[in-house]
Amino acid sequence: MLLLSQRCCQSASTGENGRVNRTNGGPDGRGATVGTGPAGRAGTATAGVNLLGLRSHNTALVLDLLRTAGAEGISRLELAERTGLTPQAVSKITARLRTDGLAADAGRRASTGGKPRTVLRLVPDAGHAVGVHLDRDELRAVLVDLDGTVVGERNTPLDLGAGAEAVLTRVAGVVEELWGERDGEPREAPAEPGEPGDEAAVRGRHRLSLLGAGIALPGPLDHARGVLHRVTGFPEWDGFPLRDALSQRLGVPVVVDKDTNAAALGLAVGGEGGSFAYLHLGTGLGAGLVIGGSVHRGPRTGAGEFGHQVLQLDGPRCGCGDRGCIEALCLGAVARGDTDEAARVLGTGAANLVGLLDIDRVLLGGRIVEAAPETFVRGVREVLEARARRTGDTPVPVRIASGGGRGDGRGDGRGGGDGGRRESGQRVAEGAAQSVLAPVFGRGDG
Repeated sequence: MLLLSQRCCQSASTGENGRVNRTNGGPDGRGATVGTGPAGRAGTATAGVNLLGLRSHNTALVLDLLRTAGAEGISRLELAERTGLTPQAVSKITARLRTDGLAADAGRRASTGGKPRTVLRLVPDAGHAVGVHLDRDELRAVLVDLDGTVVGERNTPLDLGAGAEAVLTRVAGVVEELWGERDGEPREAPAEPGEPGDEAAVRGRHRLSLLGAGIALPGPLDHARGVLHRVTGFPEWDGFPLRDALSQRLGVPVVVDKDTNAAALGLAVGGEGGSFAYLHLGTGLGAGLVIGGSVHRGPRTGAGEFGHQVLQLDGPRCGCGDRGCIEALCLGAVARGDTDEAARVLGTGAANLVGLLDIDRVLLGGRIVEAAPETFVRGVREVLEARARRTGDTPVPVRIASGGGRGDGRGDGRGGGDGGRRESGQRVAEGAAQSVLAPVFGRGDG
């Protein structure tokens, strides 16, 4: 079993602005100091990045700007200007980040007056997150660094109906493989030895920190509590506390969300702006909704149950127990080999979403869509354009979603075969990892 040290508590500390702040450490709101030892050896873990300091709002602002700046880095003066913090507050925050090994020098940049400015950058491998996509018939897992770059991945068959113990054992085994493979790699050396904080930074860089694991799977479920409901086709999961069960098994904070929400979060973090719907047609059908740049889940994580809107009152029985759901109609058409009909049905549901939410664009994904991307884009677009002609509105654009959470947000409309399937699973798994990283960088929708 993978066992990482964890301290669950709440800490009061004096913030950079002089006020006393209460900060929680883990991505699920639980304070944690997470370190790692050799997988499967209890009691040998070492302290890693102190997550209690990462929950500060001001620290998150600085970290986000460091990540956005990339390898070129950003100066303390620029950080102060963009955050609105005082130079003294920025210096205090960046000094702590350097001590924790999260920030490092990226060189010097000429200034308009005075000595050249020191430029800082994020150290991506100072922390990691695991993202897992539990589909009905396969498990895909990725290990990403703080920049969202995938540094390890696994893909294995899975029977979601095999029972909780079997599924949890499989997840824990895959996470242990990913983390154990990465844990032995050397960390980077400091950019400029001798600078204040470099010795502590070196110590921090030689300790990998696993911030947590994000688990994405079909709904319905309760994101806030990490409890599953009657997962379509697998009612035996109803009421299962997946978050707590896996957190106990792995020894790190766990975030549980619907696969479509995870994919939407990954797309938003990767640069897909505005309001959009991500429609995922694979073993089931669902939607991830991003409204005004943030994932919309609803108070009970009920938003995005797109596949179970009824389009035909006397239609075929759906796995949810109702009749004529768009999921049953789409999958039925695919089973008959009528992909054009499946695309038209999907377009009808997309038109309903556009009418309800007035979103900017519709993005398509999932293994079925990516096996025939042109057909689905064309079919959905035709329905949306027909709606726009009736209403006098500008047609809402539709396209294939980009391949991964750190992509540029623009799909090329091509795909197919196993490559398309891999792309879809990768997108969800990366988004699940982002659900762990999002709070560290100040996103409230992780």
